[in-house]
Amino acid sequence: MKSKNPKKGGSAIKRSKFAIKGDPFFDTEPKKRRKMGFRDDYIESGESEDENGVMSGGEEREEDEDEEIDQFARETADEKRQRMAKSYVEKLRELARREEEEEGEEDEEREFEKEGERDSLVVKKLMQEQLEESGRLRRVIASRVQKPDRGFEVLLKHRYSVTAVCLSDDDSKGFSASKDGTIVCWDVDTGKVEKYQWPNEETLRLHGAKGPEGQATKHSKQVSSLAVSTDGRYLASGGLDRHVHLWDTRTREHIQAFPGHRGPVSCLTFRQGTSELFSGSFDRSIKIWNVEDRAYVNTLFGHQSEVLTVDCLRKERVLATGRDRTMQLFKVPEESRLIFRASTSSLECCCLIDNDEFLSGSDDGNIELWGIQKKKPVYIVKNAHALLTDFKGFGQKDNGSISNGHLACSWVSSVTVCRGSDLAASGAGNGSVRLWAVESAPKGIKPLYDLPLVGFVNSLAFAKSGTFLVAGVGQEPRLGRWERISDAQNGVAIQRLTLT
Repeated sequence: MKSKNPKKGGSAIKRSKFAIKGDPFFDTEPKKRRKMGFRDDYIESGESEDENGVMSGGEEREEDEDEEIDQFARETADEKRQRMAKSYVEKLRELARREEEEEGEEDEEREFEKEGERDSLVVKKLMQEQLEESGRLRRVIASRVQKPDRGFEVLLKHRYSVTAVCLSDDDSKGFSASKDGTIVCWDVDTGKVEKYQWPNEETLRLHGAKGPEGQATKHSKQVSSLAVSTDGRYLASGGLDRHVHLWDTRTREHIQAFPGHRGPVSCLTFRQGTSELFSGSFDRSIKIWNVEDRAYVNTLFGHQSEVLTVDCLRKERVLATGRDRTMQLFKVPEESRLIFRASTSSLECCCLIDNDEFLSGSDDGNIELWGIQKKKPVYIVKNAHALLTDFKGFGQKDNGSISNGHLACSWVSSVTVCRGSDLAASGAGNGSVRLWAVESAPKGIKPLYDLPLVGFVNSLAFAKSGTFLVAGVGQEPRLGRWERISDAQNGVAIQRLTLT
């Protein structure tokens, strides 16, 4: 029996509002009608008639939209994945059908056979993607890398230390940022540079940077993180002004400034193939944004100290490291997390190899290989970047003794993996970048080559093909000024790799 009390019957309305927020089926007219005093049980029943007792077409359309919206609100995470999988399969079939139409094959007698061939191609593609995502199918690249004849080449220079580098999905363009607030786009082959221009403070406030603490002054424009979307349309940056800034890569114009963090934004990453953006901050939280809708989505809590690095693949999972000596894997749909604890050191950086394995670097110079089934490292490379003091002015006093050199210069400041392969790289401040071959447990990690590079390697990015490695180098560490290497050159360096 339905209640006549509007307050008791408000659950359907609340569910509809939750589903309508940010939904493409949103319509302002039903919302106005609810404000006019329709009883909840009357709206839920859907029995709307005109004076003649005949249901009007417009009201029937409103009821269908409400039912569809309510259905999206009630569906579970598994149902959502199933719905998205069906939509993806239909998209693959449509692409195969279009390719055949472009080729001009119009034989009606073989239409049934073509349909079967298309389905088999879709099945093969889905199986290959599933194997690559699960890690059971990993490209063998590490054993094909030849020892480089040349070292790193400086691609472009920055005025201050480079804090972040990232590559577009097609590896044709790269992006870099430094401590002076400069954001630069450059061509990998030609080295042509295009600079991003910050708007004035009034424009920034109009774009969302509001409040005395969030105003982007000259000092607070220091950028510490960058991320580019899979489709290459959006570039996200974060820094000391506590905002996540969104840029259009086609016009290099500032689009939006997302407020919300209470500390500097230290790391950013896009979920592959989507418009979801994850941002980590010194306020110990990770926020989720939808850059397509320019909207805030959710906040993830769990770290007890500053969040330093985040990484994400295609699944709705984000891996994060913090100064609380933990690495946490957040499962967003399930609203759960896995906690991985380091024994004695603080984890400085991390990256996902696949959905089941990932790498981390710590401030004691170790590199750890983790598996999702264990809360401790599966394999540890101790002192992966040994301290080097054979170049001038590095961690030395006037009398030649080393001043805090081991701690400041041997920690692993960045790690990266060539996506879907067994090739990895790590950087520190010891004067070299190391290449590694990552094998499944219990074999672990094997060293390949040392690539000389003077300075603090604050960020690394591999090309998908594995043919080159990009490094962001500076005289100072990314998030502080604990040490300085005067001989280092602030800029972006590239190492070309040859595969047999």
